[in-house]
Amino acid sequence: MANRVLRLDNARKTINYLKKNGLTNTVYAAAERVQEERTACSYHYHPPDESTLVRQRRESEDWPYLFSIVTPAYETREEHLREMIASVQAQSYERWELVIVDAGKTNTVERTVRQIIHETNDLRIRYSRLQENQGIAENTNAGIERAKGDYIALLDHDDLITPDALYCMAAMVRRGEQTGCPKALLYSDEDKYDEGTKTLVNPHKKKKFNLDLILSNNYICHFLAVKAELMKELKLRGDYDGAQDYDLVLRAVDALWQDGTKAFAAEQICHIPRVLYHWRSHRDSTALNTASKTYAYEAGRRALADFCAGRGFQVQVVHSLHLGFYRIVYEPDFLSVRRDAGVVGGRILDQRGRIFAGAYDERGRCLFQGLPEHFTGGSTHRAVLVQDCAAADIRCMQVREELRPLFSSITGLSYRERDLTVKRGREKTVIHIADVTGLTCDEAGYRKLSTAFGEEVRKAGYLVVWDPAVTVRL
Repeated sequence: MANRVLRLDNARKTINYLKKNGLTNTVYAAAERVQEERTACSYHYHPPDESTLVRQRRESEDWPYLFSIVTPAYETREEHLREMIASVQAQSYERWELVIVDAGKTNTVERTVRQIIHETNDLRIRYSRLQENQGIAENTNAGIERAKGDYIALLDHDDLITPDALYCMAAMVRRGEQTGCPKALLYSDEDKYDEGTKTLVNPHKKKKFNLDLILSNNYICHFLAVKAELMKELKLRGDYDGAQDYDLVLRAVDALWQDGTKAFAAEQICHIPRVLYHWRSHRDSTALNTASKTYAYEAGRRALADFCAGRGFQVQVVHSLHLGFYRIVYEPDFLSVRRDAGVVGGRILDQRGRIFAGAYDERGRCLFQGLPEHFTGGSTHRAVLVQDCAAADIRCMQVREELRPLFSSITGLSYRERDLTVKRGREKTVIHIADVTGLTCDEAGYRKLSTAFGEEVRKAGYLVVWDPAVTVRL
């Protein structure tokens, strides 16, 4: 039965995608989905064993940080509610409170929560009945107001956290204090709990904080914890219900983005590279059916537009081919608006139409190498999103005027430009990229020069931004 439901949901997604994006894009998307599903079955979540949890409990017993987990509830199924609460009670880190705020019409949630408190005598569980249902944002704010912790984390009423979730968060907070780099926002990897098969699937392995990636999609999502002072200052905004978490993250980023062209406190935003959150997947949830809450994606677009307006950016924010993923059109162009960016690089395709150069990591490895040009990088669609990287290929980049002397010193060429036609959606524009026709080096040489230039750009305090719409074919 579960497989049949999954097949029906996949069919519905395909039909919706076809209506929105046309046959050609649908064929490519379906081919990539088949390829992704072939490897998905290899995922196995490995929970920490009991000895590890005991060690974590002993190690952290004197740590002072109190975590408030805020959970707004509304007519939650008893089974789901009990499982959610049990996942919190199983934490190896024991300094927590679970703040449940109930906006339901019946006493279903209250009866279950009070029964659990009576059964376990666990007074860390705090229940409050709200007078009315004001929507997910305002209901959550009621919990945030009641929270007493140093950090406030958000947990949906039918989801689960792993038994080491709070320990990993607290350990990162402690490490930040010890190194003089306090953490304001922490997030982890996540996966999905398939309600039908009772299995954990679809892991989302995230990246460390990436400014331009978060301006393309809320890849942070779950599990999220924010310093209490910042969370209580920002709270959630009801005007963005459905994308309230994305709006919160964007406003937190804005609060940490210091004035000036180069100073951004990205080190205060910390990624924990471990699955700490199981997102329950059922037919009515956005975890399984993204079309079930299409209003949320328009709210996300508006939240992103509000962020840009607050920074004084002249932009248009548009939906991409994929729900929940966005493209910012900077006016008149990226480098004119984004004074924190030094380089905008693109991708380079080989004769087979596959990526073989473009964006590089710190080791000089090409991101998305070998991916066909019409593929998006799987369910995260990361290969078609604007994002920051360590370096971009010198054969396909725009360079800020202030950095052109640096470009010349690295490459040995006088800086000059050539025209390149770029297609973004249905629109075509002409941009000016660096002309390196005077260079005679092999592929390894281009990569070496590219990574060296990227390193110097970052040392100068600028971002290297990758825009896959900027494409060169060799």
